[in-house]
Amino acid sequence: MGKLNLNINGKVKSYFIEDNSGIKLEDIAKENESDGIITLVLIDNKLKELNYVVKEECSIKFLDTTNIDGGRVYSRVLNFIFIMACNELFKDKRVTIEHSLANGLYCEVHIGRRLNDVDIDNIKNKMKEIIDNNYKIEKISTTKEKAISIFEEYNMIDKAELLKYKEYNDVKIYKCNDYIDHFYGHMLPSTGYIRTFDLKLYKNGVIILGPSNTNKNIPKEFKPQPKLANIYHESEIWSQLIGVEKVLNLNKIIENKEYGDVIRTVEALHEKKLSQIADIIQLQKKRIVLIAAPSSSGKTSFAHRLCIHLRVNNLKPVTISLDNYFVDRDLTPLDEYGNYDFESIYAINLEQFNKDLKDLLEGKEVCIPKFDFKLGKQVKSNKKLKIDKDQPIILEGIHGLNPMLTSSIDNNEKFKIYLSALTQVNLDDHNRIPTTDLRLIRRIVRDYNFRGYSAETTILNWSSVRRGEEKNIFPYQEEADIIFNSACLYELAVLKKYAKPLLEEIKDDSSAYIEANRLLKFLQYFVELDDISDIPSISILREFIGGSKIVD
Repeated sequence: MGKLNLNINGKVKSYFIEDNSGIKLEDIAKENESDGIITLVLIDNKLKELNYVVKEECSIKFLDTTNIDGGRVYSRVLNFIFIMACNELFKDKRVTIEHSLANGLYCEVHIGRRLNDVDIDNIKNKMKEIIDNNYKIEKISTTKEKAISIFEEYNMIDKAELLKYKEYNDVKIYKCNDYIDHFYGHMLPSTGYIRTFDLKLYKNGVIILGPSNTNKNIPKEFKPQPKLANIYHESEIWSQLIGVEKVLNLNKIIENKEYGDVIRTVEALHEKKLSQIADIIQLQKKRIVLIAAPSSSGKTSFAHRLCIHLRVNNLKPVTISLDNYFVDRDLTPLDEYGNYDFESIYAINLEQFNKDLKDLLEGKEVCIPKFDFKLGKQVKSNKKLKIDKDQPIILEGIHGLNPMLTSSIDNNEKFKIYLSALTQVNLDDHNRIPTTDLRLIRRIVRDYNFRGYSAETTILNWSSVRRGEEKNIFPYQEEADIIFNSACLYELAVLKKYAKPLLEEIKDDSSAYIEANRLLKFLQYFVELDDISDIPSISILREFIGGSKIVD
């Protein structure tokens, strides 16, 4: 019998094992309390599944559903069980995991009609049955060639075809109760680990809700988002129109050198949508145009292009930067870590900002302030502004949709736009590419090209960026009068060329390595699109890869 000392979440504990056989992580996990449901383990800066056997002394950190990586594992297994339940109930009908929505994941079951409440109850009961049976989820490590053969045998042709593009030869297949699938990430040892979930009928499909971050024993609150759902549906129609619903479609288009028409169609759709927005602003005589967007949504390019369309409509838009309305540094609120919170709405001098806006709308001349970032305070400015009735004011910033920002302005004067890159290109029916990942890759490329930041720095700062978005932007999405999807269906094939070498530079001892490795794993399925000559100089994508004629 041997002794094994393990540092678990900062505390050393000894285990006695026979014949150096080791100990399963899931056995250790059962002894540890956590705010969320434990799903994953971090050992020496590498993620390990709970059925991994520890045989040597090491430091262990358990990750649960309150952690991003831990949450992904729970969601992945929950999706797996949902797919299994639907396959049993609806005789192997197509099930698609679409995108995040309403505080959960939106999925569709293609049975030739809309799902109803009875269907949802049946799916939920079947999922509970699978969970209660605690079926083992078996991981099969194999080669790409063998995996392709297995999926062809199971008549899962699209999965087999996509695997042909995989750059690495190792493939992980997961088998559970005679159902087999390929998931692009870690899984749990068995179905019984899924303790908390709910399903809600919504639109044409169903929302899958995982455990709440504040109480692991209750599901997340269902929060309907009809406007966001509508724009996702519109984007799905665009994808079908262009013929790019999954990575496999895009790869074949690139291989066949048919990407030129795809690029031109995507850009034309963007242009048409911009024109429609400008027409609405003119028709409704809106004086204040508010634009809010999470990071790397292409807000700067969008604002410039919208101004062009407004000028086409015989309007003369002016832009005002919120940066010049910061309060002095000593009045800036602090975040939970004691640092200046420049993303707080209270970092803006709301009283002065609203007064100036109101005066401008009343035809008065206003002296626009200037904020000196080195001094950390407003300095004297000689910039004066007076507008006519045909001059809408364009305001862009993270607080654009927060009613507090323009509280003194009548709502009839405002037109609120929410902008985000809501990609509809998923790896396959069961593996989605989150919008957040697309934006992160955009930011990695842009930060390196134009700000001199490494991919490592961008990734390490991303969690802070995300916290700001969760607090200041996402709660107000449904306040928008219109939502614009800035994603380009072809763009990950373009961005791969720029992002891949930057991600590969990150060493395995870096805190950014796990995230970099995860991004590389899904980028490997894309065929690179090297020819960017068809991408116009005013494209939103040019803001990130270079060559833009409208963004400095």
